[in-house]
Amino acid sequence: MQGTVNPTWDELEALLAAMASQQEARVLALARRLRPGLTAEDVRNAHDYPELRDSDFQFEDGLLAGLLAAATAVRARRREREGAP
Repeated sequence: MQGTVNPTWDELEALLAAMASQQEARVLALARRLRPGLTAEDVRNAHDYPELRDSDFQFEDGLLAGLLAAATAVRARRREREGAP
């Protein structure tokens, strides 16, 4: 096995941010197919729109929630390791 690459905290955070951004765009596009004209803010309040009870939307939105949770966990671990408040 060749040398191990250890990403920096900044690289990990940037990767998760990019993945979340891409997934957010995917979720918004799917929401707009289900109900044209929805905004990103509307999608954050998906419970207000019965069309968004769609299983495909729920799956994609769940992936986004997971990515955002992972990003939060990485930031928390970084602060813990760096001794920040």
